[in-house]
Amino acid sequence: MFLEILKERGSRRGWLNALPRTSMIQDKRIAVVMPAYNAEKTLEATVRDLPSAVDIRILVDDSSTDRTVHLAEKLGLQVFVHDRNYGYGRNQQTCYREALAAGADIVVMLHPDYQYNPALVPSLAGLIACGSCDVALGSRILGGGARRGGMPLYKYISNRVLTAFENLLLGAKLSEYHTGYRAYSREVLLALPLLENSDDFLFDNEVLAQVLFFGFRIGEISCPARYFAEASSINFRRSVSYGLGVLATSFKFSLQKLGIAHFRIFKKTGRKLNPDYYSNGAREVAPVRI
Repeated sequence: MFLEILKERGSRRGWLNALPRTSMIQDKRIAVVMPAYNAEKTLEATVRDLPSAVDIRILVDDSSTDRTVHLAEKLGLQVFVHDRNYGYGRNQQTCYREALAAGADIVVMLHPDYQYNPALVPSLAGLIACGSCDVALGSRILGGGARRGGMPLYKYISNRVLTAFENLLLGAKLSEYHTGYRAYSREVLLALPLLENSDDFLFDNEVLAQVLFFGFRIGEISCPARYFAEASSINFRRSVSYGLGVLATSFKFSLQKLGIAHFRIFKKTGRKLNPDYYSNGAREVAPVRI
């Protein structure tokens, strides 16, 4: 049945990823998904450095105003375009559902702004493929390279403060919760109620809180990041809003664990991704036009 779905989608959308597997890690099919918004200046460099171990390459464009979509098609990526700007979190929902529908076993989320090193995709995916963890993070803090890579001082300090606070309330020992370079097993993406999460940048943090709440394992590798003019970054005002959202998510986690309150993002019965469901016309995930 699943193969029939892929064949149908292949004929209707030009799905190159429905072809037989080529390069795998530990017999796992690896997908790289890129949530994009105005990434024309950095996309080619990002794609150029992707290793051959990647089987599926998907870009979801959140209604960019530049030539991101044109360039992505030229580079041979599978491209999905939101009919309007829905936000970073909603973009990821589309990314993950389309990767799962294409048969991915491990999905690596990589920003197309060339801030993170694409060559580390096999390392992140390998941690999951060998069974060491269910989620793998590329940490800018491990190895002490964050400031050398150009991370602004206020972002570094806020990262360390928020991470310490989250480790205390979430009962974990991660080096950071705020990296945009991460890999998920298929099982994790199908199990978490991702459709209950924010459409904005808080989505990333809510996902990690859900991963810990539902008992999945997280691993980390060192990943120095580049900071330059073309790399995407949220401004100070949105950073403050994000920080407050992180604090709220951590308190929700603790209250739910203690049985004092209940929140939809930590409900097992919350809305989950359905890789067999067409996104056109769906309320939870933006329609796409190809």
